[in-house]
Amino acid sequence: MASTTNFPAPPAILNERDLRAADFSAPGAAPSALQPFSPSALSSPALLRIYAWMQLARLTDNRILDLFRQGLIKGTVTGGQGHEGLVVPLALLADKTTDVISFTHRGLGGHLIWSQHLCTHLNQYFANSESPTQAREGNVHRGDPANRSLPMVSHLGAMASNVTGCTDAQRRAGKNAVGIAIFGEGASSTGDIHETLNLASLLNIPVLFVIENNRYAYSTPYEEECAPGAALWQRAAGYGIEGFALDGTNPELAAATLAAALEKVRATSRPMLVEASVVRLRGHAAYDTCDYYPPGESERIAAADPLPKFRARLAGAGHAAQLDAIDAELSAYLETCVKISLTVPRPASDAAPMQRDIFAPAAEPMPWKPAIELADNSPLTMAQAINAALRKILTERPESLILGQDIGTYGGPFKVTEHLLRDFGRPRVMNVPLAESACTGFTIGLALGGRRPIEEFQFADFSTEAVTQITQNAATYRFRSGAQVPLVLRFPCGGGITLGSFHSQELESLFTAFPGLKALYPSNPQDAFNAILAAYEDNNPVLVFEHKGLYRRGKSPITWDSNYRDIWQPAHLRAGDFATFVSYGEMTHIAAETCDYFTAEYERNLDLFDLRCLAPLNLDSIRESLSRTHRLIVLHEGRRSHGFGAELVAQLTEELFFSLEAPPLRIASLDMPVPFAPELEHVFRPTKDSVIEKITAWMG
Repeated sequence: MASTTNFPAPPAILNERDLRAADFSAPGAAPSALQPFSPSALSSPALLRIYAWMQLARLTDNRILDLFRQGLIKGTVTGGQGHEGLVVPLALLADKTTDVISFTHRGLGGHLIWSQHLCTHLNQYFANSESPTQAREGNVHRGDPANRSLPMVSHLGAMASNVTGCTDAQRRAGKNAVGIAIFGEGASSTGDIHETLNLASLLNIPVLFVIENNRYAYSTPYEEECAPGAALWQRAAGYGIEGFALDGTNPELAAATLAAALEKVRATSRPMLVEASVVRLRGHAAYDTCDYYPPGESERIAAADPLPKFRARLAGAGHAAQLDAIDAELSAYLETCVKISLTVPRPASDAAPMQRDIFAPAAEPMPWKPAIELADNSPLTMAQAINAALRKILTERPESLILGQDIGTYGGPFKVTEHLLRDFGRPRVMNVPLAESACTGFTIGLALGGRRPIEEFQFADFSTEAVTQITQNAATYRFRSGAQVPLVLRFPCGGGITLGSFHSQELESLFTAFPGLKALYPSNPQDAFNAILAAYEDNNPVLVFEHKGLYRRGKSPITWDSNYRDIWQPAHLRAGDFATFVSYGEMTHIAAETCDYFTAEYERNLDLFDLRCLAPLNLDSIRESLSRTHRLIVLHEGRRSHGFGAELVAQLTEELFFSLEAPPLRIASLDMPVPFAPELEHVFRPTKDSVIEKITAWMG
């Protein structure tokens, strides 16, 4: 968000946001084995630059804490006091024009260095009208996605895969980028971290994974997080990558060691794991009293504070006067910025801009060739139609790629991606390991970096492994940071083919409950082809639900449809005036057969709609129908309680309730896990006979 306030010019020493080869007296070439540069190789100007940024970060963190205690800043203030000796050198060493990073809630110093003015960061903490997140996010949940600083989420460990994907996107664009994924020792226990370390190693993606080990995950001490004697950096060996430990309370040593590490990662395109020992001076957050510390712990931590020790070394080297001048100038600059940010008005209490920004603006149609390249003009199954759509995308859109488990030589569990690896090669069609969360986070990073990825899940059920990435990262990026996340997630879903509870679920009511996700659910080959194209060119995360029972349920001709974007609207399949009938997915076919039955047997014509798009819902045509028929039937395969049909009934009847001539009828599956045996599944989910029976009773 552009500022309307005039920001003060920063002190001259803050105009330098980098450490480069010239700052080292003997930088050398990338070593074959990690050989840190000598800390003494750093020039005096470089050391003073490191100090200035560390001091600014410390002063700002402390001032923010004061403002929080005064009630002028809200939320959870989590300071980085004690982490500056690691974060500042790391941010200064990164190439801000090409590298990718995600700081933790201890990384204010890194944010200050990476981009934007101090006032911008203060506006974020004040959540005022010039906050870079438009006051939609609080203090630490910020970044600068346009400059590849990816904003963190509170689900710790979830950002490492985003960094890995965005770094891969940079490399695919020909940029010699490195990713820097920072996380605490607490987050190092999460599955996302281990999945991502394996993925980065497997794919040779140059990411420096940095563990900030301050020995406390909130109140849990390190001894209760890891086995006795365990060293986190040694886990690198399990992933076939290099790892080492680092004293993050020594800025000179950190700068020299990290310079060598980044140089090697950049040159070899191999990831690396660093465990940096740091200290947390202020507890987990402003409200943390640290009463869980054992005796003497506070004193131990204070004695390890990197800033006063670093200052003393610089003063002893003859820089005392310069340090005093820097301190005075930074203090005055900070107070000027605080006063300016305090004058910025509060955000307007207006829901319209927030609702507008849940989704990215509509994209222009892509310049597709108005043809479909097929071996012949034979009708296609829905699986073949989706394959044809994916083939068209890979052929015509160079930024596209497809990834998923078993999608390569095997062609996917339902052969939807058959022969795509053969025809387009591994950089475009990627088998990935069994790691749904990391792979989805990786997909998000690719999208943030300018690619347009398509991820296939083996079964929709397995998407529950990636719920955080889908609903907390992908779905919210636009709203909280303005970034676009154009990706497609393909969900083979639904029952009726005897696969049991873990391979048959309908999850649309789960995912459509989260704002920021779009969802399509085609019911025939032509719609499936159109849905893949429409989803691909959308600038938002789009879920495409593909019912497994429809993959090979008959064939139909596929043609180039210039109106493929109509898939975002309901399709009117049958005309009638007795009742409005709404369905989607495989149930659309049962609904159509049911309509034919009632026309033939009862001379009752039902006005049938195939919903097709589940989010965002556009029910205008269906609402118009209901205003004529005054009766509503909703049929879907998902469970009835808390199912998607309840939302349809609510939205369609809240304005037309008093015109209804009968209570709305919801037909859905039973409220239980999906049973396995065909006889049991038959009574679990709607069938033509059970639907006819329920409608007949309702009519009576």
